[in-house]
Amino acid sequence: MQVIEALAQAGLESSNLIIGIDFTKSNEWTGKRSFNGVSLHHIGDAPNPYEQAISIIGQTLSAFDEDNLIPCYGFGDASTHDQDVFAFNPDERPCYGFQEALARYREIVPHLRLSGPTSFSPIIEMATTIVEQSGGQYHVLVIIADGQVTRSVNTEFGQLSTQEQMTVDAIVQASEFPLSIILVGVGDGPWDMMNEFDDNIPARSFDNFQFVNFTGIMSKKISQSNKETEFALSALMEIPLQYKATLQLGILGRRLAKSPERVPLPPPFASYNTTSRAAPSWANNFRSVPSNLREEATLDSTITPSVTPPPAADARASE
Repeated sequence: MQVIEALAQAGLESSNLIIGIDFTKSNEWTGKRSFNGVSLHHIGDAPNPYEQAISIIGQTLSAFDEDNLIPCYGFGDASTHDQDVFAFNPDERPCYGFQEALARYREIVPHLRLSGPTSFSPIIEMATTIVEQSGGQYHVLVIIADGQVTRSVNTEFGQLSTQEQMTVDAIVQASEFPLSIILVGVGDGPWDMMNEFDDNIPARSFDNFQFVNFTGIMSKKISQSNKETEFALSALMEIPLQYKATLQLGILGRRLAKSPERVPLPPPFASYNTTSRAAPSWANNFRSVPSNLREEATLDSTITPSVTPPPAADARASE
């Protein structure tokens, strides 16, 4: 595949993939135009946008991932809101390859209650924690999300909301680590703030953030294989330069001892498919989660594939 060849020619030797999935409530209606009016997390015979993005990115970067272990997290549901992330596996074990990541995603979705508000700060801080605990190995965080960080109607023009400021601060702090952040936008958007994050965040050690509009690319009238290639190129095109920047800054392979030390919550239900291919556990890499948090994170409600009408502006601001 030409994407893999381009990355290899640019000098990328190895990388470690981290996946973050947006489970905020707006996923129920932001597929009105682009996903036939059903929830973007709808599980059916055909893959939804989240599954498609995981597959394409996973297949491309697997060529550079030596151990094939992918830490996967969700955020924005009723257990995490804009404060935490939950791990896909109850023992915090990474998924073995993108196929297990997809399988776990399909198992988890029916047990979730979509919520909010939207902030990318917790998943970015989780990724920097992983990078620090790996001894400064190069990682790529892929955040797949349906829209913008929450902006209150009371936020004045030219000012950032609390969630926006937290996200900006997390991106700036992450630039001190060998970490590339790719935000994949699925659904109908809007995406103007995501482009702002991509182009106008100051005071970073290097340009560590890339936004790619998945819907815009996949709606083009070209073959499916060409769509997938263009998406992969758009998502990963800045990785070679970012990787070189971590080398030039001397942060690759260095422990900084100043990561946020995030601890993920358990997944929203305790059981999981024990027939999944076993992979080495890294549960000891994180502090254990208190039992009271585990109990609070357990949910019984399910999401429905029907479309929830978009709320009024002030209601969406709380999402």
